[in-house]
Amino acid sequence: MVIAALATVLLAGCGAEGPRQAGPAPTTEGGTSPTSSIANTAGPETSTATTETPVAATTVTTTSSSDGPLALELLGLITVENEHADGYDRTLFAYPATFGGGCNTREMVLKRDSLTPAQIDTFGCKVVAGDWLSLYDGLRFDQPGDVEIDHVVALKEAWDSGAWQWSASALTAYANDLVDVRTLRAVSMTTNRSKSDKDPSNWLPPDANDVCRYVSEWVAIKARWNLSMDESEFGRIRNLLLGQCADWRVDPIDAVATGAPAPSTLPAAPVATAAPTGDVYYANCTAARTAGAAPLYAGSPGYRTALDRDHDGVACE
Repeated sequence: MVIAALATVLLAGCGAEGPRQAGPAPTTEGGTSPTSSIANTAGPETSTATTETPVAATTVTTTSSSDGPLALELLGLITVENEHADGYDRTLFAYPATFGGGCNTREMVLKRDSLTPAQIDTFGCKVVAGDWLSLYDGLRFDQPGDVEIDHVVALKEAWDSGAWQWSASALTAYANDLVDVRTLRAVSMTTNRSKSDKDPSNWLPPDANDVCRYVSEWVAIKARWNLSMDESEFGRIRNLLLGQCADWRVDPIDAVATGAPAPSTLPAAPVATAAPTGDVYYANCTAARTAGAAPLYAGSPGYRTALDRDHDGVACE
């Protein structure tokens, strides 16, 4: 599939902030009315608390501040193939999990993502108030009932992109990833349900200022968890990273090993060059696609086994 473990050049960045932890996905993800995250442990979020009118955020990051790898380079490490689209069952992901002290994934993310220290009940787990910025639409909320936890790459999307091959422990680890802040986000109920289990080919944040961050982090999540992309998803993201999101970088990732082999370094710039033998040489699949040569077949110019990750005689398919 995709990357099982990226080289040490990518390791660092995530988890360096201590208990920066991430949280969950849809309450009905993959069903007739999916949402890409769960609002609470009992199903869709319904709040009986007084709801305040959301306030537009005062600032939203519009440029990349990371000195990590280019998102476009990381994209070149991801396998492009058709989705699996069979056998998805949300319960296989065992979300939400319960951590030390009895706190579940949702509460952990709410505490982590509150811009001010979250107010906790006397038992030390349930969040009763805070200050959350929904990056997707730039709105702020102070009532936890107005905020849902989004699996940025939804559980069904992850399943269709390779998680169907994972062990039960890997599925649980993904659904309750409290290591990389990118995996789970506290967002507005409206955007979470609008997004559902869609990929960037058919959903982008309504706040245009958040699009580049969103697609760059989508790439980082898929790379970290060794997930593939389908052609429309890859194409939309690539166009954005070549256009309005050019030069966007992502914080280094700590890749999660799920059994698939992976390259040991970042790919070179996506250009085709001549190898010493005089044959056509593509540094990576992005280079082959840029040259219009993909897919590459065994025996054809530019084909090499390093680009054929499933060893079926067809590279960069």
